[in-house]
Amino acid sequence: MIIDLRSDTFTKPSEAMRKAMASAEVGDDVFGEDPTVNRLQQKVASMLGKEAGLFVASGTMGNQVAINAHTQPGDEVILEAQAHIFYYEAGAPALLSGVQLRPVPGTRGILTPTQVEAAIRPSNVHFPPTRLICLENTHNRAGGAIFPIEGIREIRRVADEFGLSMHLDGARLWNASVATGIPLNEYGRYFDSISVCFSKGLGAPVGSLVAGSGATIERAHRYRKIYGGGMRQVGIIAAGALYAVEHNIERMAEDHQNARLLAERVTELPGVSVDMDVVQTNIVIMEVKGAKYTAPQIVEALKERGVLILAIGPDKLRAVTHLQVSTEDIQRAIDTFKKILKN
Repeated sequence: MIIDLRSDTFTKPSEAMRKAMASAEVGDDVFGEDPTVNRLQQKVASMLGKEAGLFVASGTMGNQVAINAHTQPGDEVILEAQAHIFYYEAGAPALLSGVQLRPVPGTRGILTPTQVEAAIRPSNVHFPPTRLICLENTHNRAGGAIFPIEGIREIRRVADEFGLSMHLDGARLWNASVATGIPLNEYGRYFDSISVCFSKGLGAPVGSLVAGSGATIERAHRYRKIYGGGMRQVGIIAAGALYAVEHNIERMAEDHQNARLLAERVTELPGVSVDMDVVQTNIVIMEVKGAKYTAPQIVEALKERGVLILAIGPDKLRAVTHLQVSTEDIQRAIDTFKKILKN
């Protein structure tokens, strides 16, 4: 049996989710007539405290149509230097929106209001106008760290002072909400748009959603069409996302507990360290600088024994817990780490 800790994107739809997809009521979504898509959009927008929602193929598409909706070519977007939008979206803001990104190094993925304000361009013909602030919660490359709500409130205050819009890359916002107990709509109130993902910890096979005001989503809808993202009887896919939202949010607490267990146990091994302050949700980043093997070598040794994780550098490993990894699986993974690093 394989234990796959490479990412929470490796989940597969359950039998119940497959049945929901197979029996989904469908229509032409390009005409706005797919009832399952419409239910999903209305439900999730309401959960986020927003007027409207737009179902999209991926988190990258969600982030990019939102950037399009808030900016014009030549504008500048402030974001954290390790943000997914900057690091993993293939230069899409420059290509698709014609905007310049201004990455600001944060601490564990977190920017302070002072940092954000200092990055805002003064009004001067030599500078690109700052138009948008993008935050990420939870932060992928920071190990699933949660952006504190107090910091978000203060950055919103800065945005309002300077007349800027705010977008949240909330691919794993579900995890932040479950871990903190802060409702999704409380996070949502500070942003003009939010993207959330269904195909990570929630376990749906495909899809993300962007939520915002009616006007923002209308603009985003146009860009989705431009990208080729207008799909037809897509309720079959949306039904999986709808099932995930209705059944798989609260159980994420188990993933967080499993990640904590893994982190606590691997730090007992020779040469392995974990910043435990960052292990707040379902991602564990391990440093193996003192180990006798490199991260890629450990990955290969684990793979031979049925445990899959990722090397994200010569001395860093990443493991992600999700709904198809049980506590027993985590214990087995821990035992496998022990066999490799103690022998």
